[in-house]
Amino acid sequence: MKKSMFLTLISGLLIALVFGGCQKKATKIPDATAAPAVEQPQESQINEGAKEQESAETSKKESTAPKIELAFKTVYFDYDKSDIRSDARDALAQNAKVMKAYPNTRVLIEGNCDERGTIEYNLALGEKRAYAVKNYLVNYGIDEGRISTISYGEERPVDTGHTPEAWSKNRRADFKIVGR
Repeated sequence: MKKSMFLTLISGLLIALVFGGCQKKATKIPDATAAPAVEQPQESQINEGAKEQESAETSKKESTAPKIELAFKTVYFDYDKSDIRSDARDALAQNAKVMKAYPNTRVLIEGNCDERGTIEYNLALGEKRAYAVKNYLVNYGIDEGRISTISYGEERPVDTGHTPEAWSKNRRADFKIVGR
């Protein structure tokens, strides 16, 4: 008897749990006279929209900004030298004019060498070349604080050939804009 009473109690609890868990939730019936709900954008959607607008404005500014990096001329050097050649003076005068026309522009002067010589020697020579260009521009009236230098030695050749013509293209100082 106890056994049947226990089974009846368990059965009743199971039925209550099953039907109690399946109870329908009350649903709201929209009021026909109420104004339709307007979905509010989430904060992430607002931020994405702002970023897209900012990106579009930046692109517009960049497209209307002059492409002054193209106006900078590369300065070439003789073999194993860091002296400014006479033909490089014209290129440096042009670069100085560009920097004076855009007084907020900061540049990085990259000193480069050909493949001859040790890595250490070429890094030192590339540094001398970059400093020679920087000093020339400072003497021309450009603020020293607008010019940074770096040496890549032989690591960034323009021409990978192993000829005197290729080597002459790699003995150079390049200009990169690093800030406006």
